[in-house]
Amino acid sequence: MLAINNKKRLGMAMIVSGPSGAGKTTICQRVRREMNDVAFSISCTTRAPRPGEVDGTDYFFITEDEFKKRIAKGEFVEYAEVFGNYYGTLKCEVLDRTARGEDVFLDIDIQGAMQVRKAALTDLELARCVEFIFILPPSLEELERRLRGRQSDSEEQISKRLAKSTYEISFWKKYDYVLFSNQLDASVCELQNLVRALRLASKRLPEELF
Repeated sequence: MLAINNKKRLGMAMIVSGPSGAGKTTICQRVRREMNDVAFSISCTTRAPRPGEVDGTDYFFITEDEFKKRIAKGEFVEYAEVFGNYYGTLKCEVLDRTARGEDVFLDIDIQGAMQVRKAALTDLELARCVEFIFILPPSLEELERRLRGRQSDSEEQISKRLAKSTYEISFWKKYDYVLFSNQLDASVCELQNLVRALRLASKRLPEELF
């Protein structure tokens, strides 16, 4: 961790989005394994834990009533309801960790990313730590090939995913950085290099360097 005269820089909250099949989760997981000083932000959810999931590690599992109380208190930097369950990122989960100089990935969808973008307009502390990264497939044809390669969706589901992906891809200009997931090793290397470069941003350095 960069420190100048024992003063830590502010950490980063890297918002990573991309259409289904672009490979964002796989790329981020590889970067985390190879750069052990990068973590994933832990989200809250109202759904029940799946086998093997651990509270506080995979998610913070809370009741719907508690989730709604936290919404009312403005504690989420982004949240959404998906298939009857709520998912969201606590503002303290982001700001407390970045204040300690930690760098974290937030693997969230377009809707959540735009909520964070809006919140950063009026929250200077949040604005100093967030970076928005969009991961694109090399082409729509390759995206379709990847989705079909999963062999888990019906033709109707694939069509719906492709339509949604086309819509999501239209948001790429609202992100600060765009990576193309052509070849996995190269994409992982590019994201690692971007993380290293972003750690040098002046906006996250201590107010007084010397």
